[in-house]
Amino acid sequence: MDQVLQSLKINNLGQFASDFALPVGILTLMAMLVLPIPTVLLDAFFTTNILLSLLILLIALNTKRPLDFTAFPTLLLFATVLRLGLNVASTRVVLAEGYQGTAAAGKVIQSFGEFVIGGNYAVGIFVFVILVIINLVVITRGAGRISEVSARFTLDALPGKQMAIDADLNAGLLNPDEAKKRREDIAQEADFYGSMDGASKFVKGDAIAGILILLINIIGGLAVGVLQYDMAISEAAANFLVLSVGDGLVAQIPSLLLALGTAIIVTRISTEHDLSEQVHHQLSVSKAWLPAASLLGLIGIIPGMPNFVFLSASAFGFTVYYLIRKGELGVSEQKETEKEEETSKEEIELEDVAEYAPITLHVGYGLIPLVDPDGNGPLVSRVTSIRKRVSQELGFVIPNIRIRDDLSLKPNQYRLKIGETIVGEDLCYPDKKLAIAGDTPKIKIRGEEVTDPSFGLDAIWVSEQDTTEAETNGYMIVDPDAVIGTHINKLIRQNANQLLGQDDVQALLDALSERAPQLVETVIPKIIPLQSLTHILQSLLNEQVPITDLPRILRSVSENSAKTKDTQELAELSRSALSSIVLQNFFGIKDKISVITLDTELEQMLINMKRQAAQEGLQIEPNLAETLLNALKETENKLSIENKNAIFVTSPLLRRDLSKLFRQQSEDLIVMSFSELPDNRQIEIVSVIGRNNNDDNSNVQ
Repeated sequence: MDQVLQSLKINNLGQFASDFALPVGILTLMAMLVLPIPTVLLDAFFTTNILLSLLILLIALNTKRPLDFTAFPTLLLFATVLRLGLNVASTRVVLAEGYQGTAAAGKVIQSFGEFVIGGNYAVGIFVFVILVIINLVVITRGAGRISEVSARFTLDALPGKQMAIDADLNAGLLNPDEAKKRREDIAQEADFYGSMDGASKFVKGDAIAGILILLINIIGGLAVGVLQYDMAISEAAANFLVLSVGDGLVAQIPSLLLALGTAIIVTRISTEHDLSEQVHHQLSVSKAWLPAASLLGLIGIIPGMPNFVFLSASAFGFTVYYLIRKGELGVSEQKETEKEEETSKEEIELEDVAEYAPITLHVGYGLIPLVDPDGNGPLVSRVTSIRKRVSQELGFVIPNIRIRDDLSLKPNQYRLKIGETIVGEDLCYPDKKLAIAGDTPKIKIRGEEVTDPSFGLDAIWVSEQDTTEAETNGYMIVDPDAVIGTHINKLIRQNANQLLGQDDVQALLDALSERAPQLVETVIPKIIPLQSLTHILQSLLNEQVPITDLPRILRSVSENSAKTKDTQELAELSRSALSSIVLQNFFGIKDKISVITLDTELEQMLINMKRQAAQEGLQIEPNLAETLLNALKETENKLSIENKNAIFVTSPLLRRDLSKLFRQQSEDLIVMSFSELPDNRQIEIVSVIGRNNNDDNSNVQ
């Protein structure tokens, strides 16, 4: 056998059978429509049809999400065509051989007909009609409507989901591969629900065809028996009605199973559990079982009622309540007695122990499901991803982020600490989603109006059922774990200088010494000590300058160490070497560099104030400082509306002082000096802040 397979270039018999099963099956279906089939094969095909329908139904029950069964629409088509082909084949046999008796069309049809009818033709017909009504009016109609709505809503929500993926990618919550996978899932979801919208019509058409085939079999059978074979009406009815009803039931039962499978698929909500686990979990609510069992007990003691039945049901309800309540108490005690577990580098877990940590995320008890590692809390993996992404972009390893519950917080409140300093906090609702208003939202939707903690945008916390409406009306929907994750990402970047210590710098130098040992040996500690280098790197991080190019920083320090030993001055001089890295985070390599500048007279005035102050630094009058900050805010709002990025550029003498001032207003604003701008790039002045109001770009009165 193996030699034969090898000669045919077939290496895997199972794969060979799988590849040829579908074409052979389709050819068999076509044959059933035109060729007579022996009753033995007819019995085998009917049995196979029932098996296939049961198999599809059970697979639908055990899928965790609809996309796990993407082949369902195609299988539904094949199963429907198979059943209709069997109907055609059985109708041929019933009309041609039915005069011989109820066994003429095979054992399966005979058994179904005689068992259901039980000697009463009307009963059989009524049972068939009831099955058709259940299938066509109840299940198929409902499933078809759900498929139609799901397809429409899925397509309407497609742009919003794409925007959410782009936002997560830009925020560092997703890597490119994960973003690509999520885009593929979205496209597949749209295709699936579109296919299901059409596939549900197969089930509806099949039910209607079953009714017509039954009528044809009954009318045609009686006509053939009476007119062609001279049978009495009672004798013809005894044969053909049994065969017709049996044939109809054999076809209708698989049709009902497939309709049920279709309804289960389109009504499923994507979860980590199959349907049985989902139903068990959601029905295990002790507060519901207790009153239900009590009510049944009250009905059971009423005179004249079937007391035994109701009291038995009540006893069963109390038993279920006891078991569920016992399980709930066990889980509660387990959570109270859980001890501290050490967090690994790749895994961040909920901590209950108050000890020092570089970064700590405190959450209220209402947010515990988001960070519970045993419950697959989504925020855990997001935080790990944020650490990796920010570490790569800033140039040093961000410490582990410890997550712990805090009963002093509100249930839905979270708080981020760097050491023991609170750097940010806000509220988050795990059972809702944040709808961030786009440029032109169509309508105002229901929900709690808030401000997005990361970007300061107007947003609304909406319920799950309102998310589709929000997406349709121009809102970007963000999951609660993504809201917290994006906020953490921003806070870590803003406070990165506090996370870098001498040990971290030494680790960076040790890694660099393997590639450039002479450079490290020359600078540290011969030119500057480790502590001074740490201060330089902290100063750079404080102004969002990444330290990924450590060799360039060391060369700059080495070149400028003869001019000054002041760490602030060395950091300023190092910025010029790193300016290209800073700019590439905001502008493309071929884009114009958009800048905000000071009016010439105002800038010269500030320079004179700086020189007069000498060592004391620039001392700006409070009124002037407030005016500058208001003008900067107005400019940033205008640029935000125009969807533009811009940096502030000023004289090297003023850069450090103005950067310190402007960070009070805008922590994300990049302040650079004219000397840091590259000579080979085009510069576009988008706004001028000055004392005069002679042009449109002047903002200070």
